Amino acid sequence: MTTSAELHMYLEEQRLIVENALRTVFSADWPIPGKLLEAMNYSLLAGGKRMRPIFVLAASAAVTNAGDATNRALPFACAVEMIHTYSLIHDDLPAMDNDDYRRGRLTNHKVFGEAMAILAGDGLLTHSFHVASQAARRGVSAERTLAVIEELSRLAGVPGMVGGQVDDMLGEQGQTSLEQLENIHLHKTSDLIAFALRAGGHAAGADVRQLNAFELFGRNVGLAFQIQDDILDLTGDETKLGKPVRSDERQEKVTYPYLIGLDESRKRVVNLTKAANESLLQAGLANPNRLIQIADYLLTRDH
Repeated sequence: MTTSAELHMYLEEQRLIVENALRTVFSADWPIPGKLLEAMNYSLLAGGKRMRPIFVLAASAAVTNAGDATNRALPFACAVEMIHTYSLIHDDLPAMDNDDYRRGRLTNHKVFGEAMAILAGDGLLTHSFHVASQAARRGVSAERTLAVIEELSRLAGVPGMVGGQVDDMLGEQGQTSLEQLENIHLHKTSDLIAFALRAGGHAAGADVRQLNAFELFGRNVGLAFQIQDDILDLTGDETKLGKPVRSDERQEKVTYPYLIGLDESRKRVVNLTKAANESLLQAGLANPNRLIQIADYLLTRDH
């Protein structure tokens, strides 16, 4: 059985692998304006848990123990983190959530100005597709690489994360129903996590049953993750979160605790995590335990 210390060591090892890879995503040969590169790297290399790229690597390892599995999956891991980072830069803008701090330091627009922050997000979004395409140079088949890029454009795009963000922006306390809130979070948060898992599966040659299990696992874990975020916004420690608490309340955003209370919200996190783990155990994976351990870890996170 893996201990908590061993899991944290694994997560730290994987985080460092991702961090090192992210430092190489922009070619020194490309004529990128210096201020734009600085702004993109300011947010991309700002740290964080790196859970989405770790999900890519862990999903790949769940399918096969092949020694080059991480190397083949890394372009997809970097791409999903670039998408996530661009979304954070844009979410923090005054026109969106208007946040001053992210990951314990000033948000991108507070340092570089709104126009440069928008362009930094645009740059990360566009370049993520270039980075994902490089998996074909690392042994992932062209067919699988194309499938991942197609899924990235869908799950991170207008029917996925972007659409979820729009619904979240339009939602209001007293008007948004529980069903609508779940749909917001499934698209705003779960879709990108589901993509990360499916991308890792594609990199390792997962079959259709395994890819579908990864998607179900990602949807449930992503929803649990967002509900836990809603809970932490009310009960968390600002020094651990790296951003102010009760920001959702101040902006009158609808949340799970607002609709169903803290106790019921906590129960939903537990039940969603259980359902996520069960989907993996029925998928015929070689090594599902690490993903299950990560899901259980996220269940009790405090930041």
